[in-house]
Amino acid sequence: MPRWIWYAAYGSNMAVERLRCYVQGGQAAGGVRTYPGCRDRGMPSAARGVELPGRLYFAGVSGQWGGGMGFYEAGAGVVPARAYRVTVGQFSDIVAQEMYRPPGADLDLATVLATGRDELGPGRYETLLLVGEVDGEPMLTFTASWSPAEAPLNAPAEAYLRQLAAGLAEAHGWSTERIAAYLASRPGAAGRWSAASVAELLARTA
Repeated sequence: MPRWIWYAAYGSNMAVERLRCYVQGGQAAGGVRTYPGCRDRGMPSAARGVELPGRLYFAGVSGQWGGGMGFYEAGAGVVPARAYRVTVGQFSDIVAQEMYRPPGADLDLATVLATGRDELGPGRYETLLLVGEVDGEPMLTFTASWSPAEAPLNAPAEAYLRQLAAGLAEAHGWSTERIAAYLASRPGAAGRWSAASVAELLARTA
């Protein structure tokens, strides 16, 4: 079992201040939940923008933001993400908090590292995926076990879109126009948000 892994965040955790709530505890701007944080409260030792093969889609209802949550489907396409170098313990605690569980136990990553996938349970973020490596260390993310075709697609809330936009700007340096076009085109958001309406939202909160 490696000590260090890269956690590939494709949703709101691309924004470092959002990730800080999971690591050090606290409540994100626009959210309603307060997170206990990781056992190890040190922020990631490194971070970089990455691209994952697949697509982002929005489904379900977030207890944090209201509106749809972001999920990753591996496959065709490109998903901009941000990889953070964290310990196995920190990754385990982040996964626990995503599932509304108390942090405190390390995950057994043997299956996902050997096969590329491990379904820990039926929950929203209980499917672990091996999505590459960085500097010889494994890069992991988590998503739902279902596919977009099986999911109750749902448009994301304004507060969630702001977090996603902040992360895309930080990790990839994207312009507001590019961010708006990308987010409005994702399943769940498409038809409910337009590129123009997302850009207007981001302009109001700039």
